[in-house]
Formats: sequence, C-alpha cells, structure tokens
Amino acid sequence: MCVNMYDIVKAEKLTVDVTRLEIAAPQIASKAKAGQFVMLTVDEHGERIPLTMADFSPDKGTITIAVLEIGKTTKMLGALKPGDSLFSLVGPLGLPTELKNYGTVVCIGGGIGLALMYPVVRALKQAGNQMISIIGAKTKELLIYEDEIEKVSDEIHVCTDDGSKGHHGFVSDVLKKLIDDKRGIDIVYAVGPIIMMKVIANMTRPHEIHTVVSLNPIMVDGTGMCGSCRVIVDGQTKFGCVDGPEFDGHKVDFENLTARNRRYLTEEAVSLRKFTGAK
Repeated sequence: MCVNMYDIVKAEKLTVDVTRLEIAAPQIASKAKAGQFVMLTVDEHGERIPLTMADFSPDKGTITIAVLEIGKTTKMLGALKPGDSLFSLVGPLGLPTELKNYGTVVCIGGGIGLALMYPVVRALKQAGNQMISIIGAKTKELLIYEDEIEKVSDEIHVCTDDGSKGHHGFVSDVLKKLIDDKRGIDIVYAVGPIIMMKVIANMTRPHEIHTVVSLNPIMVDGTGMCGSCRVIVDGQTKFGCVDGPEFDGHKVDFENLTARNRRYLTEEAVSLRKFTGAK
C-alpha cells in the first residue's frame, strides 16, 4: 500500500469521545521529542489547531495524536479513517521537555492530558529517573493511556472522580499524600485541565518542589507571530508556542490563562451547531 504524507495510517476509539490517530509524517517523526506539538488543518477551509503528540516513531515515519472531540474541527478529526489525509500538518513545534536525571519525578495527568504525559514519562524514565505517575479521569471508562504509562512508570496511581477505579477523588489527593509521607520528590510535572495544574502548583509551592506545567493556550500559527497564545509567566508575557508549552507552574498566571482560553466560546458553539445541525 502506498502511503502519502499526512495520510491517516490508523484510527481507533479510546473512549466515546477520544480518537487516536496515527499519521504518516516522516519528517516530523524524525525530529519529534517529548513535550512537543503539531499544528494541523483537516481541510483547506478548516481552522488550524494545535495538538500535542502522544507518540512518534522515526522508524515507521509516523506520529500519533489523541483527539478529544468537543468542537467542529476535533469532531472532523474523529471521523477520519485510514486512507484519509490531512490538508496540512506542521511540526514539531514548541520546546521539548527538559530531560535530565532529576531523581524522583512525579508526573500527573488528567483527561486528554494523559496522551501527552505518556511520551514525557517514557523520556524521563529513559533519562534515569524514578517515575511516579498519577493519572486521573472522571470515570474509568474515560481513562486513556493507562497501560502505556504504567509500563514506563516505577509506580502508578489511578484516580477517578466517581470512584469507579482506583482512588475515589482527585490526582491532587494522591500528590498530597506523597508529600505528607515525605517521599522525597525532586520535581513534579503536570498536564491536564487548567484548574488541575493550578491546584498542583499551589500544593507544591509551600514545599518548594519545582513544578513544570504544560499549557495549551489558543494558537493560530504556532510560530510566535500572531500572539494569540500569550501567557503571563513571572509577570512577563510569553508565547505558549515558542517559549513553551512547558513553564514553571509556580510562575504561571492561571487566572489570565483561563480567561484567554474562554475568548471564543460563543463562536465555537455557533460553529459546532452549524456543523452538527443542532438548534
């Protein structure tokens, strides 16, 4: 079978609203590193959106993304089948995760953030770290990448909001216990909903545990030219696409980030209604 660049090689449902796509992109796969992302367009009339890479294989010449289907573009992505193609795909973008032997690393992920968390945990483990992973979702049916993360972790804790699997509660509960038990944490890495990352950063700050968060602000071009992905870090304006996506969680202005990420909710809702035909 002849595979062209940006062809969908594999598509599979991970949950009712998350689809994993493996995409032919040999040039991107050859340079991709943990923590980086791509910008893609489904068709020539579509919007350009950022998605973090959940995996990449230079040998196969493919990258993998996990798509949470909540808007028009992500629902279009979720409908793609093997043999379909993307109109455009640009990457790898952003600065990769800083890899070194820190000692004991606690990686925390929630929701769709677990897709990005997997290659980060894998890379940090390969760098010689002791990896403690804490993963969470609303229910056990919505957990993704659990098996993959467990394989590259020395210790894993599962949390669900409804108690259907693992700890009945939030990922922050488990982190608090690890801190209270004086586990000797050298660094915390968090990726997921903004409120989750904010809570984690506030929890580690009094203990002076360095905390890295991976941000996903609204982006248009992904190259630092449009300024749409501005975030405030330590009182200074940074661009999520070229200065990030990873930042010191103790210095991020999460209130500003939350407000900026809500800028186009009305327009997004209108676009989705038109696409689905809903009233």
